[in-house]
Parts: sequence; structure tokens; C-alpha cells
Amino acid sequence: MTSSPQKTKRPAAKPKEGARASRDIRSEKPSDDDASVGARRRQIMQEAARLFGTRGFEATTIRDIASATGILGGSIYYHFASKEDIFVAVHGAGMEKITEAVLRAIEGVEDPWDRLEAAAVAHCSDLLGSSEVPVIVSPYYSESLDALRETLVAQRDRYETVIAGLVDALDLPPSLDRSLFRLNFLGALNWMPTWYRTSSRLTPAEIGRQLVLALRPR
Repeated sequence: MTSSPQKTKRPAAKPKEGARASRDIRSEKPSDDDASVGARRRQIMQEAARLFGTRGFEATTIRDIASATGILGGSIYYHFASKEDIFVAVHGAGMEKITEAVLRAIEGVEDPWDRLEAAAVAHCSDLLGSSEVPVIVSPYYSESLDALRETLVAQRDRYETVIAGLVDALDLPPSLDRSLFRLNFLGALNWMPTWYRTSSRLTPAEIGRQLVLALRPR
């Protein structure tokens, strides 16, 4: 009886180095034609802004942002190159949003002090009451963002130009430095997130009115 030749088993081909990682990463990559990509990016920005606001930039990690968003850490990099990139996007979107809110609020208002009050109300309402991406306008930036300072300042320029125009129109005493007045006004507005609580007896809009009332000549 002739025995059948045995088939030689070929060893299973080893996956190329990095192949598994590549498959894992591709599984996380959103489809280019997926309409939810933009929504996911906004969600990442929203959660990052909240974390930056509560923990600070340095204490917030990409893993924290991904966890808050409900996605894998590696997926963040399909939307943003780095944590710094996320901060720049959040800061820019926030400054654009609050600038547009102020411009809408002062449209058609003639009296200079009424215009400043309308701007303060819009600023406070947008800064403290928005359900969208929280606005980051803190005058303090982490030292680790020093390399981005020029970019962040440029993002603020349009807004500060609007506020400077409102201050220039005020009937202030000649001895009062308008630049100092503007910085004092913006500082009061921008530090509000550090002490404001939703349980406050005053709404964000009422706080804005009170800030201007304290500056307005009697």
C-alpha cells in the first residue's frame, strides 16, 4: 500500500511590523464622506474647552479630551495635530463667536455708554451662558503656550479693536487714560469665569450691566 504524500504545512506568514497597529488606526479613522466628522470635531473642541477652563491647559491631556468626548485617544489626531492645535482652534472659535455677539448687540444703539453696556451684556451672556463651545478669553496663558502667544493675540485683535472703538467714543475725563480704562473693563469681564457660579443671584446679563453701571458717570 503506497502512502499518500504528506502536504507540507507552510508556516503562517507573520504580519508585517506595524500592520496590526495600522488596522487599529484605520478602524478609528472617520470616513471622509461622513457628515458627522464636522460634528465630532466640534464635540472635541467643546470638551477640550471645558477641560482647559476647569483644569488648565497643562493639566489637560489628549487622553482626557478623548475620554470626555467618548472616543479612542488616537482618533483625536485625525481632527487635530496636537493639544496646542486644539487650543488654538477653541480660542479662535470662541473669540470669533463673542465678537459677533457683541457686534449684533451694539447694532443700532446710538448712545456710547448704552453701546458699552450692550457689549458687556453680550460678552457676559456669551461667556457664561453658552451651551456651545465655551469661550476662552482669559488674559492669562500657560507658559507652555508661549510659542503660540503671537497667534492667540492675533485672534483677539478684532475683538479688542471693537472694544477700543467703544471706549474711544465715551465722554471720559481728559485725565483718564483710555487704554487703562479698556484693560480694566476687559479684565473685569474676562475674569468672571473664575468666580461666577450658576447659583448666583444675578444673571450673566445683569452682571454685565452692573459692571458698566460702576464705571458710568452719575
